[in-house]
Amino acid sequence: MNSTLTNTQESHRNDLQHFIGKNQMSAITEAMKGEERDFFTDKILDIYDLIKNMPKTYEQDGILDPLVSLHYLLGDMDFYITEKDIDSDGEGQIQAFGYSDIGYGPEIGYISIKEIIENGVELDLYFTPCKVSGIPKLAELSNKV
Repeated sequence: MNSTLTNTQESHRNDLQHFIGKNQMSAITEAMKGEERDFFTDKILDIYDLIKNMPKTYEQDGILDPLVSLHYLLGDMDFYITEKDIDSDGEGQIQAFGYSDIGYGPEIGYISIKEIIENGVELDLYFTPCKVSGIPKLAELSNKV
């Protein structure tokens, strides 16, 4: 593989701009040109497929142990995304639903992915999607809802 991005990779990178901040995407793009290009190329394709196929708003409504698809983090803050906006107006990802913990314990509700990535929160590239019960600090809150 050469050091330039293919059209597919570039297209996927553009599609992910609503989920990955500019600085993080820039770092990933550079990494896709370096020694670890295969890892980061596969990773960006996996994330693209995950986001494309993850549950949309209300698809997990009523499920006691929903799937957590994405994890964002910055310092002690964590954001676990269970559903993405449907984006029926074509304006890009506006909000998501999930759990947020900004240091005072987890809460459930709507999360603006745009807002958190504009404030330096990064997508956890090493997170494996799992049920809420698989994340100890969320499991207790989930049982209360």
